[in-house]
Amino acid sequence: IMRQASELMRLDGTAQAQLVRDGEVTPLELVEASIAQIEALNPSLNAVVRPMFDEARRAACEPIPQGPLAGVPFVLKDLQAAWVGVEMTAGSSFLRSFIPSGDSELVRRYRQAGLLVVGKTNTPEFGILPTTEPALFGPTRNPWDLTRSTGGSSGGTAAAVAAGMVAFGHANDGGGSIRIPASCCGLFGLKPTRARTPLGPHFGDLFGGLVVEHALTRSVRDSAANLDATAGPDPGDPYCAPLPARPYVDEVGQDPGRLRIAFSTTASTGVPVDPDCVRAVEEAAVLCQQLGHTVEEAAPNLPGELLTQSFMTLWSAGMAWMIDSMTRAVGRSPLPGELEPGTEFLVQMGRQVDAPSYLMAVQTLQYLSRTIAHFMSGYDLLLTPTLAEPPLPLGSFTATSEDPLAGLRRSALFVPFTPLCNATGQPAMSVPFSWNGSGLPIGVHFVARFGDEATLFRLAAQLESARPWSHLFPPLLAATPSE
Repeated sequence: IMRQASELMRLDGTAQAQLVRDGEVTPLELVEASIAQIEALNPSLNAVVRPMFDEARRAACEPIPQGPLAGVPFVLKDLQAAWVGVEMTAGSSFLRSFIPSGDSELVRRYRQAGLLVVGKTNTPEFGILPTTEPALFGPTRNPWDLTRSTGGSSGGTAAAVAAGMVAFGHANDGGGSIRIPASCCGLFGLKPTRARTPLGPHFGDLFGGLVVEHALTRSVRDSAANLDATAGPDPGDPYCAPLPARPYVDEVGQDPGRLRIAFSTTASTGVPVDPDCVRAVEEAAVLCQQLGHTVEEAAPNLPGELLTQSFMTLWSAGMAWMIDSMTRAVGRSPLPGELEPGTEFLVQMGRQVDAPSYLMAVQTLQYLSRTIAHFMSGYDLLLTPTLAEPPLPLGSFTATSEDPLAGLRRSALFVPFTPLCNATGQPAMSVPFSWNGSGLPIGVHFVARFGDEATLFRLAAQLESARPWSHLFPPLLAATPSE
């Protein structure tokens, strides 16, 4: 008897794949279960903006490449992940009918892993804001509280995973876009080391190395298995990450040893941090100590304003380049009103950045990377809040043509911790550590040394078994209709 859709989708991807291998369910049954959940929940959440049900059903009936995740339903964030013949909007009206002529290398690797893509998920326009409320598709709602933001920019994927539409899904991160929605939606979100996963064939690097691809998952082992399936250089990459000693799934459950962990609850930019976010870090620090690690309060001395300015120089120049690049791909420039006011302003800002200023920003961020690397030579990990606040109400980041910078200004208060690792290229993870008095998820953020995802996976698995989270589902889903 086929299990209920919601029951199948509460399993992590590793368990779903095991059922397929054991012959207990077919890939098609998993796909149908995922589709049933999407059809039941998406009207309230608006997570999936382009269903790919027919494509998934077709792929489930064909021979599937063998792998640890073969036959498992998956979602693609509608940004960067090009799938031949399926529109890729990047959350923008400008690209509403853009159809890529080839797969990105990442998508090719997902296909090779036997993942079955059931849909594409919502993203803010060009992934700019830490909330998922594009004018094109409207807001994605947080499954823990429908009035709240899922975070961004991988908020559509986060809502889909948190709600049990799929066990995991694609995400990418240029300033926190994996870790922010992980914190807002109670998920595990690992940002890999710069160049760990491919950006080809369309890009060598993005925004001066700020952007990296990976996934949002409920379990730590799913994140590791996803990374094993996609990690590794692509021929012609401008640089590559140090190769791991062994598969990441083998790190999950390994003894991390006695780690030296620095922790801090203050933001380098000086913005206030909500007591709930401070408390989560303090509790995590205590738990790490109980697990046998050495924990002390310490933080690198960073010129927060300089980091923000240099980051914005790269980001705005990157947006101007992105629009020019897409103009070439689409064959026309954006029409008036096709870009949101905040995006339009950022693009105009980017057009003012001259070449020496751009290189100066790169130099500054590289200098800051050295500062952090020296600090990290004394510690295995740095622990901070993921965000300065719990998930915010929808509409908090809305910009207008009168005040096009409103969304970015609000972002600076919300996201002071995550962008650092995009600048330095270090791997980092948001761990779903607590839920506040209002039932909203609060993540804590661990940063490792460059190239050292292994330590993150080892500690994450230790935290996951000490204080499990993947059985926690949003209460509003308890009454989910299923077959």
